[in-house]
Amino acid sequence: MKKNSNKQEKRYRSRLLWRFLKGSKALFALSIFSTAVSALADMLSPQIVRVAVDNVIGGRPAELPGPVLALAERFGGFAALRDKLWIMALAVLLVALVQVTAQYVFRVTNTKASETLVKTMRDSLYGHIERLPFSWHVKNRTGDIIQRCTSDIETMRRFVSEQMTSIFRLVILLGLSVGFMLSMDPLLALIAIIPAPAVIVYSFYFNRKIGAAFLDCDENEGKLSAMAQENLTGVRVVRAFGRERYERDRFVDHNEYYTGLWVRLARTMSSYWSSADVLSGLQILLVVVFGAVFCIRGRLQPGEYIVFISYASMMIWPVRALGRMISEMSKAGVSIDRVAYIMAAQEEQDPPDAVEADMGGDIEFDHVSFAYEGCPEILHDISFTLKAGTTLGILGGTGSGKSTLMFLLDKLYELPEGCGEIRIGGVSLSKIKTEYLRRNVGIVLQEPYLFSRTIAENIRITDAAMDLERVREAARAACLDETVESFAKGYDTFVGERGVTLSGGQKQRAAIARMLTQNTPIMIFDDSLSAVDTETDAKIRAALEKRFGSASIILISHRITTLSKADKILVLDGGRIVEEGTHEELKEAGGIYQQIYEIQSGAGEEAI
Repeated sequence: MKKNSNKQEKRYRSRLLWRFLKGSKALFALSIFSTAVSALADMLSPQIVRVAVDNVIGGRPAELPGPVLALAERFGGFAALRDKLWIMALAVLLVALVQVTAQYVFRVTNTKASETLVKTMRDSLYGHIERLPFSWHVKNRTGDIIQRCTSDIETMRRFVSEQMTSIFRLVILLGLSVGFMLSMDPLLALIAIIPAPAVIVYSFYFNRKIGAAFLDCDENEGKLSAMAQENLTGVRVVRAFGRERYERDRFVDHNEYYTGLWVRLARTMSSYWSSADVLSGLQILLVVVFGAVFCIRGRLQPGEYIVFISYASMMIWPVRALGRMISEMSKAGVSIDRVAYIMAAQEEQDPPDAVEADMGGDIEFDHVSFAYEGCPEILHDISFTLKAGTTLGILGGTGSGKSTLMFLLDKLYELPEGCGEIRIGGVSLSKIKTEYLRRNVGIVLQEPYLFSRTIAENIRITDAAMDLERVREAARAACLDETVESFAKGYDTFVGERGVTLSGGQKQRAAIARMLTQNTPIMIFDDSLSAVDTETDAKIRAALEKRFGSASIILISHRITTLSKADKILVLDGGRIVEEGTHEELKEAGGIYQQIYEIQSGAGEEAI
């Protein structure tokens, strides 16, 4: 079973990488061809030098391929070439020119191909993440996701553009070097390649150690990124509680641990490369010593000796690069796995028979129960009906399930089978297209999120082409227009990350205005008036009633005055509906609602 699982994982990696290569395959093919031409040119230069030394200058009979001999005869033969050595020099120059041109084409095409690959990977990954369920985002830390989308993608790019494209050059250099040396002197060729298997075996040995160490480094880089992201985002909280030193020490400790991991990995890599250097140096030493002995004994010609040293030097890079490729493969494998973890996550999908239902109908919760993954059940047998065009108020303590109801209504969490049913206009929520549903359900979350843009851009986020008058109309309904006009730059005021430059009430009102621009038939206010004063609260509710009287509105609040004019109010306790009725009915019922009403009235809230 485990072997089958590993095979499936490898196949998925290959398919994923092939998918990412869309748009850059032709460029990579051209770069591979160019590097192959460059490698062939590298091989030819030493052969020209050998012919010049042994056949042209030394006068040794030539044992060369027919086309080469025919070309020499066109210039009068090797004897004639002895007086025209510039021709041999020109041949070396022409081969060098071909090699340089091929290298130039390789660099250009390989760079363009690798950047195209990175763009494709980033676009695919980002687009996939945007379509993943809200529950997936809750379980995965933002910093770690960012690290997978940046560092891991860069590692994959380096491997494909620098290692995989070089394999053809390595094969050509290694194959032709060994072939030419064997054709000249088999014994010296065997002596030259003795260290190569040792380097390859050594590389495989280090492969597993380097892979495990790199995975540890990569995961801890994600943790460090997440820590930095959380602290920079929550800098006001850190400052407010005087936790700068604590957070700094916490970051320093983890950064020190992370640095130590890379230092240990660097030691391992240094041991590997140092050993490879020794073996490579041994290879050159063997060729120099034994080649000199063979020359003295007349077994090897001077030109062949020079070529042997050239090819032995050329062999060092392919052998070491092959070892480097093996070690880089470990890193790339880790990064591919980390990216594949995201790409393998299931996107939100609608059933084939999903429809666009009438969103202006009644909303029904029918015996709904729900539990978050790995947690006890938070909603227990919830049933109620919100008539179309009416307002529903929901009151309850922290953790009573108020927000969970709204998450389920907006399909931010899927309601499992057998846990009841939610219907809009008589159609089960599971049968309604998710994108269509969310276009028709406006929701202002308990913690409003504003992007690092201007106020106008945040309000018109659903439609970038929205004119300023529509933006101001929504802001007026949210009692935000006067406040914004008092700013020096008005609606062009930049709000900073998460709206840091605005007060809590201003952020809530901006979020309300943003939702109002959609004109949705269903509107949810999840405790989104908690940071505004009672007077502003009343103004906003009055504006909503005047402007959106036909919409179905759900108000979640701890404030009785916010809920008092709702057509129906639910009181949740422990995930169950314990009270249900109008404001007038509940304030005399002697239950939780009455107790809260009396407390808030006694605290100075106006009883309605």
